[in-house]
Parts: sequence; C-alpha cells; structure tokens
Amino acid sequence: MTDSKYFTTTKKGEIFELKNELNSDKKEKKKEAVKKVIASMTVGKDVSALFPDVVNCMQTDNLELKKLVYLYLMNYAKSQPDMAIMAVNTFVKDCEDTNPLIRALAVRTMGCIRVDKITEYLCEPLRKCLKDEDPYVRKTAAVCVAKLHDINAQLVEDQGFLDQLRELLSDSNPMVVANAVAALSEISDTSPSPAAQMEMNQQTINKLLAALNECTEWGQIFILDALSNYVPKDDREAQSICERVTPRLAHSNAGVVLSAVKVLMKGMEYVGMESEFVTTLQKKLAPPLVTLLSSEPEVQYVALRNINLIVQKRPDILKHEMKVFFVKYNDPIYVKLEKLDIMIRLATQENIAQVLAELKEYATEVDVDFVRKSVRAIGRCAIKVEQAAERCVSTLLDLIQTKVNYVVQEAIVVIKDIFRKYPNKYESIISTLCENLESLDEPDARASMIWIVGEYAERIDNADELLESFLEGFHDESTQVQLQLLTAIVKLFLKKPTETQELVQQVLSLATQDSDNPDLRDRGYIYWRLLSTDPAAAKEVVLAEKPLISSETDRLEPTLLDELICYIASLASVYHKPPSAFVEGQALVVRKTQLPVRSASGEPGATGATESPVPQQAQPVQQQQSVIPSHDTAMGDLLGDLLSMDLNPPQQQMSMTPAPQQDMGGMDLLGGGLDSLLGGPSPVAGMPASQASMGGGLGDILGLGISSTTYVPPKQVWLPAPKAKGLEVSGTFSIRQNVRYMDLTLKNNAMAPMGDFAIQFNKNSFGLSPASALQVPSPLSPGQTADVTLPLGTNGPVQKMDPLMNLQVAMKNNIDVFYFSCLIPIHLLFTEDGQMGSASDRKVFLATWKDIPDSNEVQKEFANPNQLDPKGISDKLQQSFIFTIAQRNVDGRDMLYQSLKLTNGIWVLAELKIQPRSPTMTLSLKTRALDVIPQVQQAYELIIANM
Repeated sequence: MTDSKYFTTTKKGEIFELKNELNSDKKEKKKEAVKKVIASMTVGKDVSALFPDVVNCMQTDNLELKKLVYLYLMNYAKSQPDMAIMAVNTFVKDCEDTNPLIRALAVRTMGCIRVDKITEYLCEPLRKCLKDEDPYVRKTAAVCVAKLHDINAQLVEDQGFLDQLRELLSDSNPMVVANAVAALSEISDTSPSPAAQMEMNQQTINKLLAALNECTEWGQIFILDALSNYVPKDDREAQSICERVTPRLAHSNAGVVLSAVKVLMKGMEYVGMESEFVTTLQKKLAPPLVTLLSSEPEVQYVALRNINLIVQKRPDILKHEMKVFFVKYNDPIYVKLEKLDIMIRLATQENIAQVLAELKEYATEVDVDFVRKSVRAIGRCAIKVEQAAERCVSTLLDLIQTKVNYVVQEAIVVIKDIFRKYPNKYESIISTLCENLESLDEPDARASMIWIVGEYAERIDNADELLESFLEGFHDESTQVQLQLLTAIVKLFLKKPTETQELVQQVLSLATQDSDNPDLRDRGYIYWRLLSTDPAAAKEVVLAEKPLISSETDRLEPTLLDELICYIASLASVYHKPPSAFVEGQALVVRKTQLPVRSASGEPGATGATESPVPQQAQPVQQQQSVIPSHDTAMGDLLGDLLSMDLNPPQQQMSMTPAPQQDMGGMDLLGGGLDSLLGGPSPVAGMPASQASMGGGLGDILGLGISSTTYVPPKQVWLPAPKAKGLEVSGTFSIRQNVRYMDLTLKNNAMAPMGDFAIQFNKNSFGLSPASALQVPSPLSPGQTADVTLPLGTNGPVQKMDPLMNLQVAMKNNIDVFYFSCLIPIHLLFTEDGQMGSASDRKVFLATWKDIPDSNEVQKEFANPNQLDPKGISDKLQQSFIFTIAQRNVDGRDMLYQSLKLTNGIWVLAELKIQPRSPTMTLSLKTRALDVIPQVQQAYELIIANM
C-alpha cells in the first residue's frame, strides 16, 4: 500500500491519537504516527502542538524516521524556538554518528532551522563536519555555512568558517569543491564585507578547472559562474582558461552550455580582436547555441534571449546560421517573435534575399501580432541593408496589394521610416499609399500617412483635399494624429501658401481655441506666432532637413550590453535588464560586471573594467590621489569621455570611503601635489609623518567630533530649462558631518512627468565622484520642484581640468541625457586633518615654511568688511578646515599662521596679517602646487566676507 493513505484520514480528535502513537514503545507505530504528522503538516493542518512529542522521536537509529522528524523540525522550529533547543543535544550527537548520512542530515537540518538561539550551538558541529573524512558530509557542511551566513554573517566571519570554505576549494572531491564555490559565491553576492569576498587567483582557478570535469551538472554551473568573474592576468592565461572550458559546450544540460558560453564570451575580451584564437573560438560557439534551439520551447526561449545578446556583441558567431532562426509553424508566439528579432540582427547583404522571402511568407500567417512584427521586420531590413531597400519596398507594396487591413496599416508605418532613411528615393509609391487612405483606422498608421502627405505635399496634387478629409473629424482623432495633422497642414501651407490659407487657419483655430490638450495647444500657438511674425523663419524651422534615422535604434546601450553579457545564463539575460532593476528585498551587492575597455587597436586595456571582487586580481587599489594627471588631450576628448559614461555605475564605484592615505613618513607632505605634474623639482625629505587619515584627524585626537559649518555658496542655475527639454538644474556644494554633498534643485518646466534620473561626473582635477545613486522622487510632475542631496566621494578618476575646479556633469532622465559644467568651490576639498603640527609643537610648520622656496609665496590684499578680531576669524576659518597653528603680534599687527590640506594630499601654508580697525588684510600663501593658489585665495575671501 502506498503512502497516500496518510492523507485520507479526517477523524476528530486526531491530535490526541497521534500524541499517544508518538509516545508508543513500538518503533513501527511511532514511525507511522510521524508519517501521519508530516502528512497533516503537508496539507496545511497545524500540528505544532505535537512538537515535544515529535522531538522525542529523534532518539532513534532508524534513518527514515530521523529524516521525517528533521523535516518536521525545519517547519515548526521558528514558531517554537524555545522547544527547538531541546533538539540541540541530539543534533550535536548526530553530527558525531558513525553513519555519514546521519552526520550530513544533522548539519543540514541545523542549517535550515533559522532560529538565532540555535546558531551558536551549530558552530562546533559545523566546524567538525567541514573537516569530516566523508566528502558527502563536507559538501553538505559547505552549503550549511552559506545558510548560517544568511542568518548571522558576523558569526560566520568571527568563527573562521570563510577560511575553512576557502580551504575546501582545494578538496580532492570535485563535488565538495563545487559546493564550496556555490557557498562562497552566495556569500560574496549578499555581503559587502571585503572579508566575505571570494578570493580568485591563478592557483584557485587551476583547482576549479581541475574539478570541473568530474562535477555534476549543477556543480559545473557554479564553478563556471565563478570562473566568469575572474580577470586573467594576460592573453595567455585567458586562452588557457577558454581552452579548458570549451569542452563544456558539448554538455547535454543547457545551463552548463550557457554558463560555458558566458566564460568564453568574457574570455575573448582579454584576447586581441584580430587573434586567430578568437576566430576559432567563435566557430566553436555556433554549434552548441544552434543545438539549444532543438530543445523544448521554454528552453528555446531562454536560449534565444541569450543569443540575442550574443549576436549584438559578436554577430560573426552566428552569421552563417540564419536558417536555424526561421520560424516553424508550431513554434509558440514568444519563440516566433524572438527568432524574428534575431533574424533582423543577422540580416546582411548576402542573406537578405533569403530573409525577405521568409518574412513575406510570415506576413500571410493567421497570427495578427506575428504578421505585424513580420511587416515591421521588412522595414527594419530596408533600413539596415541599404542595397536591399528597393527589394524591401517592393515586398511591402506587394503586401499592400493584399488589402488585408492590418497588413496595409503596418506597411504604411514602416514605409514612413524608409522615407526618412532614404529621402527623395522611393516617393514614386506615394500614389499607391494614398489609395488606401480610407482603410486606415489605427492612430500609428493614420499619423504615418499624414506625415507622408505633409512631407511630400508638393508632389501630391490633391494633398490639401487629403488632409482636409482628416480635419473633418479632428476632435475624434488621437493626440498623436492631431499633432501630426497640425504639422502636416503647416508644411503644406509653407509649400503652397496661396491655396491653403483657409485650411491652415482652420487647423490653427481647432488646435488653439477648441482643444484642451496642452501639447497640441502649445504647438498650435508656436506655429501661429511663427507664421504671423516671420514666415521665412517658420519655413526654416518646419521644413528643416531632418536627420536620417538609424538602423541601430533597437540595440541595447553598449554599457548595458557589456553588463548583460556578464550575466548570460541568468534571469538578467532573459529580462535584458541588470539585476538591480528587478531584484528587491535585501540589499544586493552588485559586482563590477563590465567587460574590459579596449584600446583603439582592439587590444584589451591594462585596466579592464571587469573585476573580481578581490583587489589582487582586479586593478591595484588606487592610492590616495596626490598628483593630478596632465591634461594632454583636447577638450573634445573630455567630452567624449562624458558621452561614453555609464550612468548606472556599479555599487563598488560609489563608495563614500576616502581613498587610503599614503604613508607620508620620510617624504615632504607638500611634495605630492601638482608640481610633480608640472615639471617642478621632485620634493626631498624633510617633513615628518602626516597626521592620521581623515578618520583620525584633530577631532579624534582630542576625543571630539568637529562639527562642520562651512560656508555654503548660494545656489546657481547650472542647466537652464531651454537647454534640457524643460529640466532646470540649480545647485551648490556643502559639507555636513565631514561628508561632501552636491545640493541640487530639480524643476520640471516641461509638460510631461520626468523620472529615471541618474548622474555621473567626468574625470576632474580632484577625483570628485557620486558616492551613491541620485535619489529623485519619481515621477517629477510638470511644475514640480525637488531638492536632492547627492553625497560625494573623492576617489574617482582624475584628470587636470582647465579651469582647475571645472566639473563636467551628465544627468539622465526618461527623456534624454543632458550635459553641463559647474565650478567646485575649493574649500569643499579641505580636509579635517589639515592641521600641520599643533599649537604646542610648531616646528613642523616652521620647517616646512622655510623648506618651500620664496618664489612659491604669493601675496594678496583683500577686504575685511566686518573688521573681525583675529580670534573670530580663526574660529570661522577652522569651521572650514583652515587651522591656525600659531598667532603673534608684530608692530601692532596680528599675524595668524595657518595650514590646510586638500583631499589629494596637497598642503597649503598661510600667513594672514590683520591690522586692527583696518578694512583690509593681507594673505600670504606658500605651497609647492602653485595652481591651487588663486582658488585658495578666493576661498579665504568668500569665507571671511560671509562671516
């Protein structure tokens, strides 16, 4: 008899009976009772009242009974945490059982019981199981570490389990290695802690590759995913990894194949573009991808979504495999549409005839959505392959002759795009299009036809009659059609003014006086004023030459494509969105997953953007920036950098932690600045070690926190609304609690809501960069203003700007990307550890002042409008991190000796002479980096003027 009998009983008083059976002396009766309890639990009945009785059944040698009891415990331990502790002793005892199955079962169950009180008892058994002689126990314990880390991450790190997991990467059993990799990957993905990151070096990689051949299929996937995050040291290592992974392409599991493809796609980025190795590897990638399309539809769809990314990145891989993407009659619609998209991406002059024949056939199918997409695809082929445009237009005309309503309408929409791509080339077919005017009932088709009539009005004899026929039902049309009709009639008027004056007055009146739509009304008024004030200007605006449309409008943004290539064989590659776009809940630690930047020669750059979470394998950790790289390139290059910036940077790039301070012992503190860049003499020793880094500044030494109330400049308009399609950006900079901020005010002056804001900075003189994503309330409605605070870090890319404090900014929203510049006030970059020496020990300051040449001293006289006393000035300057080292009185004048330090390690020394009751004061500045002196002078002047 089967176990189904346990699910059929519905007796009353069942709990009481089960309780008696669980306490029975007969083992068989006890096992039957536990099975009934599990059956009740499975169908949703509450059997938590039996918790103590079930726990008592743990003391048994019967493996089947023990499994059932553990299953019950996993389900009810959270609701009965105090009772669950009763089972701890049994768990500990079972972890030392002679049977490895029982040891593994015990440690697995303890890991699944998510009760904080139990975790502390789990540590010792888990430690033993990680070193167990049986590989089954070790592989189970490895997974248990990841589960424990999810419950209590700090405990796992403190107990040294991560080190034990890393040791398991060298295990002799491949399944233990695979589970260790899976556990470490899981921990790395969910923990921002550097200690939790998976160390990837050449030795580790060799061990993973050795285990790869003997793992189960899911073990192979874990190892391949780990390999994909490794950055090879050179071309040879990248080739070696690719060669050892290539055999996985022949695996029967689609997951293994796609994971291997991901490793190879990333590996090829580290090998020269023209390399024969890359050509060979691309040929090897085609057959396994084609084989995936013989699977069931669901697997086909996942494969197709991944192939879509691959052909965008490397179309040569599948350029000879067009036929496998031809649609089959019994393919589900989601597979058909995806195949269609890939066919267009692979279309070339060589295969376009074959593709067009297929698409024409698809346009006669019964599935309306598929037919529409097929007709649209013919248009996309015409735009992509210029040599085939005429053939595509001919195919579209044949389809129009079928008089099938939705085919005709879709054809007119794509023909409009073809006219825009190839102006003055295929206008002979307009008469054929006009014949179908009355059959158009969809907004897209009607708007497209109206655009064609307006654009080529001079070639259509009865253009005014055609447009007037649309005007009769103007108020019943959709907004899209109304806007297009308004523009088309104005175009017609500018081309044939004497014949259409009454028509243009009619449409302008309908748009401005009888319409409630603000977009339509505004456009109507603009045209009316243009036509009434300057018809010549109106002609230049309305009839201006239009830019040719591109065939690549449906391609993914290059930075997003590179990121998604790194996520092949995951949900991100199916959604075509990065994980941050759809993973919610607990914080997601996003690894840097960009492919390496290539030089102009096609060779991978030395600083590839794809990084392992471990600093050793990625680029070396950037030391504190004490030299501003020379501005050797033209401003056009900087603009190029800004245009190519990724506006959704990975989280690691947005750390608010200052760059590590260099050890200044034995070197001149003032020597690490601009002069090494400017060709000045390299500084020599003579300066004692610097004070501690930012975290250990003056406030920490005294046991006090310096509360910063630095001068904040008033906000300025950085991006006017006319230059940003209605978005106005005002801003300033400030320091609060020793954190630098960009304070922005965003105002939506447009007529449509705005959202999806992001921001990025170009390389700048001091490495200023956003320390977090831009958080703007979304949507930003028309007329609404939002005040936004963006924390800043100083460990971004550095390049000397002209002017020095210039900051180029890119801001993106759902409408477009906008660019603007602003000036960083230099006092924003003063640090709290800028006190050189102390009031009691002024020798450091004095020695440094003497060490700097007198030629590096610059004086300036400026106003002291409030005629403050020296103490008031000193206190106010200290709030902006300008520290007074000493004060003395010489000939009735007060002399303040001060120091300040910039975020990139440049020191500036100052002497401030204050004459009592005088409206002016004299500032003398000394530094090895003369470039910063004008900005520091301006900072003094502003801070003192605003006291």
